[in-house]
Amino acid sequence: MPHTLPTRFDYEDYRLLPDDGRRYEVLGGELHMTPAPSPQHQHASKRLLAVLVQYFEDARRAHVFYSPLDVILAPDDVVQPDLVVVREARQISSRGIEGPPLVVVEITSPGRLLYDRTVKAKRYAARAVPHYWILDPDERRFECFRLEDDRYVLRASGTESEHLKVPDFPGL
Repeated sequence: MPHTLPTRFDYEDYRLLPDDGRRYEVLGGELHMTPAPSPQHQHASKRLLAVLVQYFEDARRAHVFYSPLDVILAPDDVVQPDLVVVREARQISSRGIEGPPLVVVEITSPGRLLYDRTVKAKRYAARAVPHYWILDPDERRFECFRLEDDRYVLRASGTESEHLKVPDFPGL
């Protein structure tokens, strides 16, 4: 029987990748490598995680997770967002998060803003992730998008000097 090489990656291919310290994702069947986050990125993630845990977990609204964690949107879309909010406990499995979470947060890294705004945004929209938030530590800007008619619409945006309210989550 002839052996074939995959032309598109799926979750089974992904889980066979070596544990080489790199972060991999599969978007639309294509393998992508993501560099390790910088200290500035980690600091922003830690601060936002604290806010999300207080709002979602302390009030028992949802569960909050941080990277590295596999979010299996579909067999050909496996991502590791920086932060994830999951409302449905049934989505939490031994493999990771199965299906679209309530909120996905990406914290941009130098040179990766366009990737997060285009490639990742398209995949998240295609897989019906209701809320996609982007935090840009360099610009000190936070943007909250909501999925409407298969595309993300900006619902809130602010910088570090502004008090940002997210209209879809009262009190946040």
